[in-house]
Amino acid sequence: MLDLTKLTTEQRNPKTMELDSFTPLEIATVMNEENNNVIKAIDEVLPQVARAIEWAGESLNAGGRIIYVGAGTSGRLGVLDAVECPPTFGVSYDTVVGLIAGGEGAFVKAAEGAEDKADAGEADLAALAPEARDIVIGIAASGRTPYVVGALRRAKAAGCHTVAIACNRGSVIGGEAGLAIEPVTGPEVLTGSTRLKAGTAQKLVLNMISTGAMVAAGKVYQNLMVDVRQSNEKLRVRAQNIVMMATECTREQAAEALAACNDHVKGAITMLLLGCDAKAAESALEEAHGHVRAAVEAHAQA
Repeated sequence: MLDLTKLTTEQRNPKTMELDSFTPLEIATVMNEENNNVIKAIDEVLPQVARAIEWAGESLNAGGRIIYVGAGTSGRLGVLDAVECPPTFGVSYDTVVGLIAGGEGAFVKAAEGAEDKADAGEADLAALAPEARDIVIGIAASGRTPYVVGALRRAKAAGCHTVAIACNRGSVIGGEAGLAIEPVTGPEVLTGSTRLKAGTAQKLVLNMISTGAMVAAGKVYQNLMVDVRQSNEKLRVRAQNIVMMATECTREQAAEALAACNDHVKGAITMLLLGCDAKAAESALEEAHGHVRAAVEAHAQA
C-alpha cells in the first residue's frame, strides 16, 4: 500500500484539529494565517525559481516551448498559466502548453485515476514531439505523481531541460528532473487538500517562471505588456494606454502610431521613442531581437 504519511502535505495541521467547530471568521483567519507560510516557503527556493526562469527564457529565445505537466489541481494550474500567456504576451497557443492527466476534459471534471499512469504521461508528452530546445516542467504537490514522472522521463530522453515543482522536500519528481523547486508549505488547513497552500505556492512559482521567461524573450518593456493582443475593446484601450505610458504621448498619437504599425504595441512604442516611421521601427526591433529597450539604446549609441 502507498505510504503517504511522510509527506508534509498529507499530515494534520495542529492549528486546525477542531476545524469543524470553527466560526466562519475563525476559518477565514486561520486560512489567511497559514497562507503566510506560502510566501516564506517560496522565499527559500528563489534561487531555483531564478534558474527555471533562465532556462525557460532560453527555450523561448531558441524557438522552443514551455510545457507544463501535472494532474488534478497541479495540472489545472499549469493549463491555466499556459492559456493566459497568448493574450498577455502575444505568443501562440503552441508556445506555452499545459498537459493534464486525463486530457482537456479533466480541467473541468476531475479524472483522479489518470494520475497513476506513468505511461500516459510519457505518451502525452511524446505526442507533442519534444525537442532539446523545449523546457518541461512537472507539477505535483505530493511530488510523486506517476503521470508527471513518466512525462519527465520522456522529456529527459529528448534532451529537454526538466524542472519539478513539488511541495515536499526530496520529492520523486525532483529526483527525476534536472532542477527541483520544492517550497515546503506544511500541513494543509484541511488535511491533504493540496488545492490550498500547496496549490497557491505552485501558482505563484508558475507565474514567476512564465512572466520571467517572457521578459527574457522581449515581451516586456519597463513593466508593460508590449505584445498584448487587442482582441476586445478593453484590450484595445489598454494597448493605447501602454503606448501612452511608455512614450508619454497623447491618446491620439498612440492611436495613430498603433494604426501605422498594424496594432503592434511594441512597434508603436519604438516608432514614437525613435521618432521614425513604422518600417524603421520594425527594422530596429528585428536588429534588437524584439527588445524595445535594446532597440532604443542602439539608436542612442548610433
